[in-house]
Amino acid sequence: MSDISTPPARLLLKETDYLLFWASRWLGSFGSQIQSVAMGWTVYHLSRDQGLSIGQASFNVSLIGLITFLPLFFLALPAGETTDRYDRRRVLVLCYLVEIVAVGILVAATASGHASVNVFLGVAVLFGAARAFFSPATTALGPMLVPRELLPRAIAWNSLAWQTASIAGPAAAGFLVGLSSKVAFMVTLALYVAATLLVLVIRKNTRPVVQTGSRLELVKEGLAYVWSNRIVFGAISLDLAAVILGGATALIPAFAQDVLKVGPTGFGILRAGPAVGAAAVAFFLAARPIRTRAGIKMFLGVAAFALATIVFGLSKWMWLSVAALAVLGGADMLSVFVRQTLVQLVTPDHMRGRVGAVSSLFISASNELGEFESGVVARFLGPVGAAVFGGVGALIVTGVWAQLFPALRKADRLE
Repeated sequence: MSDISTPPARLLLKETDYLLFWASRWLGSFGSQIQSVAMGWTVYHLSRDQGLSIGQASFNVSLIGLITFLPLFFLALPAGETTDRYDRRRVLVLCYLVEIVAVGILVAATASGHASVNVFLGVAVLFGAARAFFSPATTALGPMLVPRELLPRAIAWNSLAWQTASIAGPAAAGFLVGLSSKVAFMVTLALYVAATLLVLVIRKNTRPVVQTGSRLELVKEGLAYVWSNRIVFGAISLDLAAVILGGATALIPAFAQDVLKVGPTGFGILRAGPAVGAAAVAFFLAARPIRTRAGIKMFLGVAAFALATIVFGLSKWMWLSVAALAVLGGADMLSVFVRQTLVQLVTPDHMRGRVGAVSSLFISASNELGEFESGVVARFLGPVGAAVFGGVGALIVTGVWAQLFPALRKADRLE
């Protein structure tokens, strides 16, 4: 493939099964964003209503991320092997069914008045278990639905589905939680059901070619592949280290309520800020994918992510906070695009589930543990100090990784 700008993006519109997958991904992402925002907002207010301090309430919100990550940590590698052994469409459907049960519990708890922090943490465990299988299943299923020459385009449009849903989701959640948490969770439930039905309509063969060997041997093979490919390992570990330190998502409820004092509507706008920037970059990359100097551009994206985190932490104005979050999201999208394209282009189809599981483990660790880290630091430094501390740390990580992984820094064309 000499030029990843061809064939044209309109050829994706002829791939019916891919369009069904894309629509399902958008609806599921939209639902998960509403659920995530509503859970964070509700837990923060439950904690504050119990008389806990701002730092303690922020810590409780961060626990959702930690609890969601724990089952993924233990299940990610078996989930990857499962995705490379069984029909990937069926694995994805089962994930959605578990998520439907999880959000159904939240609907029942909020409707009956029995919502508590412990109930939300219990649902986070169930949701994390489903996400352990969901990530490798979606990562491996998408490339099966398009010709290989359309894969870079499809990756950009997959990211676009996630990011546009991430814009609409928090904004919708801000409005819905203003009505009630129960309404927000009921909408999420309907979206998960719709996403499941779309996956069921996919007709292409989505069963991988199963490799010989025991489950343990296949898991080891996937780990060995990631470790031996220094570009792939450097890319996903850079995201892990930078976002663990720089992730400020768990702090947004505290900023909205007690720093900027903008209420639930402002919270929804702030929460959508990163997705606005990410979607803008995703639109650009879908039309004009990166052709040269991919490694350098990824490092610049991570550095911009770190600087925007610092600005967000220091900002006292709503408009500047939203702008900083938009820059943060756009910079992260650039890094995500380079990483995902590198990983999916070089990985054989029969290993995509296992490699995708390792990648999703790193991504989830960065997101969920990043939120937990921010909550812990916020207990001691407050939300402002936690955001600035994380941004400075992410900036240092960028420089260190640029020296540790010269092959990644020198990566040129995404082919």
